[in-house]
Amino acid sequence: MRLLSIDPSLRGTGFAILEEVGTAVRCREYGVINNPPKRNIPDSLLVIYDRLQVAILEHQPEVVVLESIIYVQSYATAIVLGAARGVVLLLAAQKGLPIHEYPPRRVKQAVVGFGGAEKKQVAFMVKALLGLNEIPPSDAADAIAIGLTHLHNFSTPLPKKRNSNKRSSWKNFIETKTDIKI
Repeated sequence: MRLLSIDPSLRGTGFAILEEVGTAVRCREYGVINNPPKRNIPDSLLVIYDRLQVAILEHQPEVVVLESIIYVQSYATAIVLGAARGVVLLLAAQKGLPIHEYPPRRVKQAVVGFGGAEKKQVAFMVKALLGLNEIPPSDAADAIAIGLTHLHNFSTPLPKKRNSNKRSSWKNFIETKTDIKI
């Protein structure tokens, strides 16, 4: 499975292309779509749209995953964030790609083991889990973490019976999805 994972924001949209190859997960590309504060909102949304469209055309993902709506205290921030999310949803719909959303606390829980983890912790764990050469910028690391959450959820479905002795663990996930042995 190949996916485009996105942490939408007007000024710093993180994105990543993750691919599950056999039992390994590889990060094919990641980055941040930066829009300076001087760039107006419509032009910023167009930059996000254009860059993500290039990523879709180049990598041909099968699914788009993104961070779900978060609570913000400012109506203005909520509107701008909603506009950035709207661009992502529109592009995925235009390309006929399924869309999956994950709340930030669930992503942090899945990647770090603690839903209140800090951005630095998420970035460090993303680097370790994928064996990256560098710690990605926080917006890109968040996008990668969202993608890892999706792959972990889809590759290790919940047991049908609660009393099952077989449990999913990060140790198991790391050993089956990377070349790292714990």
